[in-house]
Amino acid sequence: MHRMKSLNSSAFAGLSLVLALSGCRPDGAKKTLPGNELYAACASCHGVDGAGQEKVAAPAIAALPAWYVEAQLHKFRTGIRGAHPDDIEGLRMRPMSRQMMDEGEIKSVAAYVASMPAKKSAPTVTGGDAAAGAASYATCLACHGPDGKGNEALKAPPIAGQHDWYLVAQLNKFKKGIRGANPKDVTGGQMRPMSMTLADDQAIKNVVAHISTLAK
Repeated sequence: MHRMKSLNSSAFAGLSLVLALSGCRPDGAKKTLPGNELYAACASCHGVDGAGQEKVAAPAIAALPAWYVEAQLHKFRTGIRGAHPDDIEGLRMRPMSRQMMDEGEIKSVAAYVASMPAKKSAPTVTGGDAAAGAASYATCLACHGPDGKGNEALKAPPIAGQHDWYLVAQLNKFKKGIRGANPKDVTGGQMRPMSMTLADDQAIKNVVAHISTLAK
């Protein structure tokens, strides 16, 4: 009898663990975690304030529009982004994106990120010519806007205020086909030819130097 009780207790504990991992309570109701709790898993890379960290190549995400955060999480979850073997940071984001159990939790964490106060980033990339970059930025105006604040209708995110090292890295990824090459990545596919108008590393530094002036 004692052995049967022990087995029953073990079985119940195992069932509770399964239910916890599946995001369900024992009564069968699904639990949707609030955005601030979900964000706890993001803080180690993006920072508790969403300011990002260069040492782990995590961009600033505080105050990014919820629609953009949702879109990127969906891309990571489905392999549209972050599946390329050379995309180290993207590969790291894929399992993180799957911690959200459903659409409700994706929206919850995206809304929380959007509510965070924007953080200013200090320039770290040297050797860029902002004046020369202004001419190159002309191809970016239609989507990202003259102020770099983005355009939801065109699904173009704000880029003013983003870390310059991150912008350089993403432009290089687009140019090399590490990002935006998946045929299902419509917006990424639009960025690839734009990135290719930048002839070399100097041109990339120049346009990023100009973008850095837009946040001032």
